[in-house]
Amino acid sequence: MLESNLEGLPKKSGKVRDVYDLGDRLLIVATDRISAFDHVLPTGIPDKGRVLTGLSAFWFGRLDVPNHLISTDPDSAGLDLTDADRSRLEGRVMVVRKAKVIPFECVVRGYLFGSAWKEYRTKGTVCAERLPTSLVEGARLDPPMFTPATKAEEGEHDENVTFEELAGELGPELAGRLRDLSVRLYREAAGHAFTKDLILADTKFEFGHDEQTGELLLIDEALTPDSSRYWPVDSYKPGVVPASIDKQFVRDWLESTDWDKRGTPPALPDEVVQKTREKYIQAYESLTERPFPWK
Repeated sequence: MLESNLEGLPKKSGKVRDVYDLGDRLLIVATDRISAFDHVLPTGIPDKGRVLTGLSAFWFGRLDVPNHLISTDPDSAGLDLTDADRSRLEGRVMVVRKAKVIPFECVVRGYLFGSAWKEYRTKGTVCAERLPTSLVEGARLDPPMFTPATKAEEGEHDENVTFEELAGELGPELAGRLRDLSVRLYREAAGHAFTKDLILADTKFEFGHDEQTGELLLIDEALTPDSSRYWPVDSYKPGVVPASIDKQFVRDWLESTDWDKRGTPPALPDEVVQKTREKYIQAYESLTERPFPWK
């Protein structure tokens, strides 16, 4: 499902999710769209939205932090849904509290990889913070690093910012709270993932303030293969790039093409679609210890 269409409701679409305004609440529908390098790809990954919703609900229920989730039942939205609508929405829906979004992504890195590795390799720093010399790709970072970034619109790039820049925008108290909370949640999640033979290499959280109460809430999604990098424990070795259980497989394929990361992305081959779907389902089943209902 690349797009949802619930008539009569105000709708905004992000890279992956369609968000409907219910008045006092929001209805978030996770589609099967997939993005990479800040572009939405023309090819979807079947049932990906159900993996994102199911995993987010799992983590919202497990993590010790207030969050925006009210229900994952399509009927809880109070809409007059047809049987066809209900079937399409099943497993994809979150009814959530409205929140004023904090316009930064709270990224936590437990391992030196991705854009952090690229910066370190050229400058010896990550988000302008100098690290020890002679670290290799995939090296464990202890303690984990909080590396906030701006939230990019489609076609734009996330921009890493320093903690000082974050504090300048939000104030030192809120910035410090976001840093400490993000690192704590990363540690909690990484500990659970490790018991399931997975390494949580890095992740990003998003937060907002409840529009009614002002309470700080964890929002959007949580610790999914879209927002996180998972590695199998048995394949991890510093200096060797492990096989990720996330959308790195899609990024790697795109890197092998001649796409310039600015124009229209190429369509994904069937084998890449199938392999990516398998990886998302593997993440869901490993972390939740539940069979994926739409396998």
